[in-house]
Amino acid sequence: MRQADRYDAAIMAQANRLAAETSPYLLQHAHNPVDWYPWGTEAFDRARAEHKPILLSIGYSSCHWCHVMERESFENPDTARLMNELFVNVKVDREERPDVDEVYMRAVQLLIGRGGWPLTVFLTPEGEPFYGGTYFPPVDRHGLPAFPRVLRAVAEAYRERPAEVAKAIAQLVHEVQAAETATPSEEPLDVTLPRRAAEALLRYVDTDWGGLGGAPKFPHPQVFQLLLRRWKATGEEELLDAVRLTCRRMAEGGMYDQIGGGFHRYSVDARWLVPHFEKMLYDNAQLPRLYVDAWQATGDAAFARIARDVCQYVLREMRHPDGAFFSATDADSEGEEGKFFVWTPAEVASVVDPADVELVCRVWDITEEGNFEGKSIPHVSLSADQAARLFGRTPADVEAALERARCRLYGLRAQRVPPGLDDKILTGWNGLMIGTLATVGFALEEPRFIEAAVQAADFIWTALRRDGRLLHGWAKGQARGQAFLDDYAFLASACLDLYEASGDVSHLVRARALVAQMQDYFHDGRGGGYFFAPHDGERLIARSKPAQDGALPAGNAVAALVHLRLHALDGEDWHRERAEEILRLWQEQARRNPFGFATWLEALERWHVGATEIVIVGRKADPGTVALRRVVGKRYLPHRVVVQIEPEAADRPAVARDRHAVDGRPTAWVCHHFSCAPPAVEPDVLEGLLL
Repeated sequence: MRQADRYDAAIMAQANRLAAETSPYLLQHAHNPVDWYPWGTEAFDRARAEHKPILLSIGYSSCHWCHVMERESFENPDTARLMNELFVNVKVDREERPDVDEVYMRAVQLLIGRGGWPLTVFLTPEGEPFYGGTYFPPVDRHGLPAFPRVLRAVAEAYRERPAEVAKAIAQLVHEVQAAETATPSEEPLDVTLPRRAAEALLRYVDTDWGGLGGAPKFPHPQVFQLLLRRWKATGEEELLDAVRLTCRRMAEGGMYDQIGGGFHRYSVDARWLVPHFEKMLYDNAQLPRLYVDAWQATGDAAFARIARDVCQYVLREMRHPDGAFFSATDADSEGEEGKFFVWTPAEVASVVDPADVELVCRVWDITEEGNFEGKSIPHVSLSADQAARLFGRTPADVEAALERARCRLYGLRAQRVPPGLDDKILTGWNGLMIGTLATVGFALEEPRFIEAAVQAADFIWTALRRDGRLLHGWAKGQARGQAFLDDYAFLASACLDLYEASGDVSHLVRARALVAQMQDYFHDGRGGGYFFAPHDGERLIARSKPAQDGALPAGNAVAALVHLRLHALDGEDWHRERAEEILRLWQEQARRNPFGFATWLEALERWHVGATEIVIVGRKADPGTVALRRVVGKRYLPHRVVVQIEPEAADRPAVARDRHAVDGRPTAWVCHHFSCAPPAVEPDVLEGLLL
């Protein structure tokens, strides 16, 4: 072995500083020959001492192109040697430090007009960005420069042309800071914006395959919930048709795991056929809520089944033994994207009843030719009725055959090498999942979902708080990092969902406490709204205030909704004032870009139309109470507030004061806009009040 080869082997065998981290993504890079640092003062102190720029690389554990760049560049000894010679190298898990990711993603978007992961940013020792991009290949390819060439050019510019770099820094930092500034609208809140936004967005709906636009195609649940709410307000069937089509097409496509349940991240084609195969908790937390809304609106049992199946998938495969939820599973297994999820007819025939093999392969389009690199991604190519006619069987028989096949194929698939699991627990993402489990459990009468939500909420409340404050994440037995706005807003919203689903006032108490802390640690007393990072958090080059939806709903928009829900429950005017402040702050941006402000638009609708207040007074186990709950759970009521209280309960929110059981019978009280209907004790009477 040559000396250089022995040196490279020794470097590869050594663990770098990331070996001491708990993030699964950082640990993936712990044996790279790159001299990685985690984000922190040690890296920046060294950069200052050695007068070197910083190479900041940001990604996440289930990111396919992050893995590609690692294999091509970070595991390459020559590239690593160049990185170590020219830069101080810092690796960040975007899910662990979303504040760092958000600021430097904004910088790269301003530099090159787009963003994504892996994110590659070059910084001064003071953290100021001066150049960046996303994925760089090892050689010139696809119009992208080779990574080694980029490294040399950036290092040379930093060293040889400091004045030019300083000018670029000043301009870019100014633009990043300006992009995070919002000015309150002086005009009255424009309550026509949700209607106009829905009309504009409807023009982008793919009328053949659902979803927005063409490939690649993302689910965008907030947008389709906006369309559904506008249908409820107007009765315009075109809006409902767009939601119905999108939900059906997504559930039939390969983006939905037909064998194991759960949604992949997005589809690379317009037909929802070929996904990027990672599964993110936040997608599988948001989509069941859209599906249960679609079920309530249409009565289509297929939508309820998808909502239930996704929740079951999360409980089965994404749940920590103590109840909280993991972050993601990878797209790759054994180094191949999607290998875990694809099939051949021979594999189907090896476990499925011989009489069902042809039917199963035909319905799920599993063929010898395949639809993905020689194998087949299961997707629904025939309905049960179509398959019944084709194979001379009844629809019920077809459904039974598919369910038997699904169970057997799932068992066979379990013997494969599974995709990697990102087992860190994030407070905000868990908040999304907790709220959805509570909401779906209430709607579909699934107490186990509500119980699972309670267990997860209890885990977060005990394991991810320190000195009374939330922490952001938990991994390898350690809770770390100050919580961000999303953590507080999403968990507070989940606690309100749990309060509605369970009637347990402790969840309302927690929601109030979280909102009080959100106000103390995040509110901008001068400019309005909430900062993403707390007042005592690490100072970065800019301090963001998120109001625009991405893969996650915007923190400020969710905060506004939480304030409005608490105002409906407790009657405290400061909650409505804070929500109105948020609405005014981003009105002009929402007017220009409704696509990014669907959650903000939901808050505007709720602010304008007010809540439908439903108070059910009765013992939880009483059949009459259960019957009243069932009526509420089945009904699509996008701006409702539900309170369930025992007849003798003393600890009541303001909305439930002076509400009592009529003649000792479980009773529902329905109010809207300071006007209340007569109390209802019969389910059919309550149903008539909820039109």
